[in-house]
Amino acid sequence: MKKCALLTMDSLANFFAYDQLLIEPLAHQGWIADLVSWRSTSVQWADYDVVIIRSTWDYQSDVQAFLQCLVKIEASGARLENSLKLVKWNISKTYLKDMQNQGINIVPTLWFEAFDLAKIQQGFMYFDTEQIVIKPLVSANADDTFRLSVEQLLAAESTLNHLFNQRPFMLQPFLSAIVEEGEFSLFYFAGHYSHAILKQPKHGDFRVQEEHGGQLKTIEPDEAMLTSARHALASLPGDALYARVDLVRYQGEFALMEVELIEPSLYFNMDPASPQRFVNAFIECYGVG
Repeated sequence: MKKCALLTMDSLANFFAYDQLLIEPLAHQGWIADLVSWRSTSVQWADYDVVIIRSTWDYQSDVQAFLQCLVKIEASGARLENSLKLVKWNISKTYLKDMQNQGINIVPTLWFEAFDLAKIQQGFMYFDTEQIVIKPLVSANADDTFRLSVEQLLAAESTLNHLFNQRPFMLQPFLSAIVEEGEFSLFYFAGHYSHAILKQPKHGDFRVQEEHGGQLKTIEPDEAMLTSARHALASLPGDALYARVDLVRYQGEFALMEVELIEPSLYFNMDPASPQRFVNAFIECYGVG
């Protein structure tokens, strides 16, 4: 039997993870799957045929160590999915600039290399909005993400300056559709559409992740949504075993929030057939064990 590692973190105690749902269908195809922390110092990556990056949700605290781990995996002879090339492209949200340059409709964004209160204040007028969102360019699980009015920005200046003084970040208008409707996620395995969900924040919040109280429901995407997702996937710089396309409605159209290619939750719990679809795509790429 062939072996694959599902790359995770030391502890998932405070997270919702569903990758264990892949273990049985992989076994039926002759693949042994182990959950392995990317921080492990004892693992022999050469023991695995394929390493699939999954729930590595603490990587943003030590990006260089994470990338060094991935370099070791590729050097070991194991196949890394998604590839190191895609990870390096996707790890900073500046990839959205690349996609916008290819005609993809992204959420309007301003880019900053360091905290500058005066320029950030100009964002309210630039976007014609009463609230803005500040996000670090490298992050996971909405860490260090802020929704701010003018008054809240001034009140949080010290905190924001501490967080972003030497840390690149992005500035976007807060989109009311996030709380009024939610954020749509479409999942693709080896380029094949699998399933879609709607993520809605809890009352009084804007973060849609389960860890922040977000609510999920399965949906059937309409053609406009599918078209937006297909265009986003077509603009990637390489093939992806898995991709999650996050969309939000903006000015009557779907705008791209993110394309997640590193460690997105694939919400296998939301569609009972989705783990098998993932395995089918995996077998399409790597064959039966």
